[in-house]
Amino acid sequence: MRGGAETVFFQEREYLKRAGYKVSEFSMRHPDNLKSDYDDYFVPQVEYQPGGMDKTDPNFVEKLRIAGNFIYHRRAITRLERLIRREKPEIAHLHNIYHQISPAIIPLLKKSGIKIILSLHDYKLICPAYNMMRHDRICSKCRGRKFWHVISGRCEGHSITRSMLLAVEAYWHYWARSYEHVDLFLAPSRFMKQQMLRYRLKRGKVKILHNGVDCKDWTPQGEDGRYALFVGRILRGKGIQTFLEACRQLGWPLPVKVVGTGPQLKKYREQFPQAEFAGFKTGRELEDIYRRAAFVVVPSEWYENCSMVVLEAMAHGKPVIGSRIGGISEQIDNGVSGLLFAAGDRQELAEKIDLLITDASLRQQLGVQARKKLEREYSLKNHCRQLVSIYKKLSAAF
Repeated sequence: MRGGAETVFFQEREYLKRAGYKVSEFSMRHPDNLKSDYDDYFVPQVEYQPGGMDKTDPNFVEKLRIAGNFIYHRRAITRLERLIRREKPEIAHLHNIYHQISPAIIPLLKKSGIKIILSLHDYKLICPAYNMMRHDRICSKCRGRKFWHVISGRCEGHSITRSMLLAVEAYWHYWARSYEHVDLFLAPSRFMKQQMLRYRLKRGKVKILHNGVDCKDWTPQGEDGRYALFVGRILRGKGIQTFLEACRQLGWPLPVKVVGTGPQLKKYREQFPQAEFAGFKTGRELEDIYRRAAFVVVPSEWYENCSMVVLEAMAHGKPVIGSRIGGISEQIDNGVSGLLFAAGDRQELAEKIDLLITDASLRQQLGVQARKKLEREYSLKNHCRQLVSIYKKLSAAF
């Protein structure tokens, strides 16, 4: 359970099992994995570190093998073949298969007569580096299959070797038409769908399916512990620096709690000692933090898809101040169920924070409407019912 994509994966798996469907998992081995009856089939974990394949040393041949698996994972294909022979599935639903498993499994699934659905959790099909950012700025240079720009840009600090590998991977699967075998792509936001149709996929191949939250598991309690909350990866692209600078500009008028971890945690902890960095939280502990927050800030500066943090805050009846970017502006009705500001605009964010700090009744009003919007448009029950309906249209077995 690493983030939003994994949350969606496990939610869907549990719903299908409870509904009486047989579900088999094919994934990567990891010491923190939840229990699976199929982990004997899982592929070994490989950590692809930036620069990790740059140096010539006694392990150079092994590094070449790892690079090959990054693009075309033969062991994943072999193990999946065994699983298919055993289970004979009708549908394969793919989540973040890149690198650890590789899209090379898609032609195998098609050849086996299995209907294929792929959930779009990021922009990998049009951006080799996933997030359409270059050195902390929105970038669209690779859109339209101009994947060589990831090399010249060394996006997100990648080494020249890793950048070249990302470009080769993108071109390999484009020329091999790996994604052409997918029957349907699921986009959690209109923004994602529009980007994919404009730059990569054909009309009729993409359907919107919002992420969902189980409304029964997340019940508003009306508590207000008077602190601002940030939940997410500690990365510049998540907008955390803009958020903390806005709080500093206001003179830290209320406590700030940051939940999450990431490569820039140490940097921001040293730069903003006034904020409380609580580390990674999950389960009941995370629920308690949401429940006591005054409001939640989602200041992303990349094209956020369908933020699970926004949905979890809404489930607790908390107003969200979110950046007007990607799918976030679809989740928040500005001035009705939350507040929006221009991504990266520290001044406007400070004004929105100050507005909620000084008006408790507005916080409550926005929180109530946020919960109603969640129940109406983003409930897990609706998400899973729509998912099964999609399965039924693709496969007579359902």
